Amino acid sequence: MLYIDILFLGLSILLYLLLGGADFGAGIIELFSSEVTKNKTRQLTYRAIGPIWEANHMWLIITIVILFVGFPVVYSTLSVHLHIPLLVMLFGIIARGTAFVFRHYDAVKDDMQKVYNLIFVYSSFITPFFLGIIAGSLIGGKINLQATTFQDAFIAPWFNLFSISVGLFTVCICGFLAAVYLIGEAQNQEDIKIFIRKAKRMNILTVLAGALVFVIAEVDGIPLYRGLLTNKISLLAIIAASISLFFLWDYLLKNKAKNIVRILSGFQITMILFAVGYEYFPAFIMLSDGNYITLIEDTAPQSTLSALAWALIIGSVFILPALFYLYYSFQHKEHEY
Repeated sequence: MLYIDILFLGLSILLYLLLGGADFGAGIIELFSSEVTKNKTRQLTYRAIGPIWEANHMWLIITIVILFVGFPVVYSTLSVHLHIPLLVMLFGIIARGTAFVFRHYDAVKDDMQKVYNLIFVYSSFITPFFLGIIAGSLIGGKINLQATTFQDAFIAPWFNLFSISVGLFTVCICGFLAAVYLIGEAQNQEDIKIFIRKAKRMNILTVLAGALVFVIAEVDGIPLYRGLLTNKISLLAIIAASISLFFLWDYLLKNKAKNIVRILSGFQITMILFAVGYEYFPAFIMLSDGNYITLIEDTAPQSTLSALAWALIIGSVFILPALFYLYYSFQHKEHEY
């Protein structure tokens, strides 16, 4: 049952990165768009993610519940030592959702729309940025359980170059996923070309940001690069992601096969997350003293893990079909009416 809990934990994190990432990325693209393409992005975002954006946060809630119930040591360590980036991320989620609702459904279109737009685009950047910072902090090895000062306990674990570089990498990933997703939602060739250009730029930035993560990891003495190369499974995942990158660019340059581009982009992100997760597993949090908190040893009692696993299995039977039907319904709404 422990491995079922871990499987659901990994899937929840992956789906939040893919689906929530594309959601956040729409705001990131809008933030860095010209006035002409900004409006196109905004209108396309309303139509593409407007009906379902709230559902994406379900995966984050499931992740938190799994950690809280099944892995209390991981949950408490995160909550204590990374509570500042967690609070900023939570604030970003609330601000983004609120701004999105007001700017889309507000009955009065006045100057407040500009305020809603600013809140939406900047919170779309801040939220995945701090999500990435939290992810970087887990493997950065700077969390000190014996810290005696505020700086060492609550600032140093996440406010460092490595965590910040992972945050920028996460922002680029979200922007790339959103651009690829919006290619498929565009209604004419002109808009398709616009979002293909954005996808190319965001993909280049993603690769550069990923390289920056490896460089800073080497400078900080974090064995990320060497670990991925020496672990055969992780190395195969990285090679598979690199090969798919060539196919993705081939399709982007030919301006075709929008659904295949979506699959390839999702495959790349999945392989990257799998490679890093497999390299560190079962460790989940690397500590400053060289020790780590694992998903195998630092768990709740076996009876709790079993109950959690059954709850996840039974819940998925009811939730997943309804969720897929929700996506299907809104994807085909325009064709039916």
